[in-house]
Amino acid sequence: MQPFSVPVLPARPRIRLRTALVASADRSFRQRLTQILTSLRWEVREAEGGAAAWSEAEAAHPEAVIVDSWLPDLDLSEFLSDFRGRFPGVDVVTAEGSSAEESPRGPYRQELLYALRRSQENDTALWNAAPAMDAARTVLELPKLELPKTDLPKPVHPAESAPTDFAARRAAPTASSLTASAPKTIPIRGGSASSAAESCSAERLPEMVGNAACLIEVSRRVRLVAPRMTPVLIEGPTGSGKELVAEALHRLSSRSRKAFVAINCAAIPESLLEAELFGHTRGAFTGAVQGRTGRIEAADGGTLFLDEIGEMPLGLQSKLLRFVECGELQRVGDNETVRVDVRIIAATHRPLAAQAQTGGFRSDLYYRLAVFLIRTPALLEHQEDLPLLIEHFFEKMGRDAPMKRVDEGALAKLLAHDWPGNVRELEHVLERGAILAGDKPVLTSREIDFGLSVN
Repeated sequence: MQPFSVPVLPARPRIRLRTALVASADRSFRQRLTQILTSLRWEVREAEGGAAAWSEAEAAHPEAVIVDSWLPDLDLSEFLSDFRGRFPGVDVVTAEGSSAEESPRGPYRQELLYALRRSQENDTALWNAAPAMDAARTVLELPKLELPKTDLPKPVHPAESAPTDFAARRAAPTASSLTASAPKTIPIRGGSASSAAESCSAERLPEMVGNAACLIEVSRRVRLVAPRMTPVLIEGPTGSGKELVAEALHRLSSRSRKAFVAINCAAIPESLLEAELFGHTRGAFTGAVQGRTGRIEAADGGTLFLDEIGEMPLGLQSKLLRFVECGELQRVGDNETVRVDVRIIAATHRPLAAQAQTGGFRSDLYYRLAVFLIRTPALLEHQEDLPLLIEHFFEKMGRDAPMKRVDEGALAKLLAHDWPGNVRELEHVLERGAILAGDKPVLTSREIDFGLSVN
């Protein structure tokens, strides 16, 4: 008797899905389009900006691209022109639903426009529901705060005249101070009416979390000076995001493909700082068993970020001044000079202009570094952005752990704090609270521990 055998059917050939690339700095927009296109049997690649989109296209060779009307790192028209030259057969559509100029009308155009309409309908539905929600609930998914009406100040749009009396603003840490900024979290796409939210989103850098006027001004100044070689001095209190501004200046410059080298002048002993900056030869000093390239030379062709420049010793400032003036450096222990092409961005929490007048900082170096000045605001100057920052940091922590949120008591406690450590302190307080909360998804006021920052 012959043994029974199951016939082996030939394997079906695997069908390659069509690939679409979605390029936008708006993560929610990318996610909505990805969900819709996936349901239409597309494989979707996402990119946060033009450079990332270019890299994804090189790797995936997509059949179609949907690109936002604004890219954080590249000019849209230049990106489209270069993209068409490199990928001539790709169907390119902008987020408004218009075809890219000179782009071929491929077989996928109607499908892409359908996906765009679907994503815009979902966005508009969310926007229409937003006015019925409390501002803190919109941003943080919290219950509405029940606070005495007499304590509620009249809501003021952050783009209007911002009060400078921060003590008065802290006296009423209520949800009403957040009302004006809440709708900005849900942009309208494809609508005919313009809004302040769209204007803020278009100007604000992705590194800057918040819609306050002072932050929009920082973004505006960064965009103005980034394409130039002009030296920039960033002033602002500790923890206010000066390095983020420096990274944005590098990212938006023509040097973005080269190195961004950062050095904290306050973190390195004075005896080693010169060798760290300019490099040294073998045997230049005790312990120099081999030569080393300095941070300035390592940034050749790119950007050098000198953090806490106000802490640099006066003797070393004169050597840095020579490099700034002629672009040449001399390694420690070497007689030869090396020419290096770098753009210098410096940062400080000290009042360098006042120090330059009193002799605490070389005035000639100050005037060469402070050709263009950018000031990063303290957190109290944009306290209305607190819920957006809380959401941002919880999302950041949620990549490796369950997502957390705060209740009304914790939010009131956060709003009433002075924030001497600014945004960095807020991040640490939230991280500490998430650890103290353990498995609980909601942080209460008991988990909000300000540690040594409370006097």
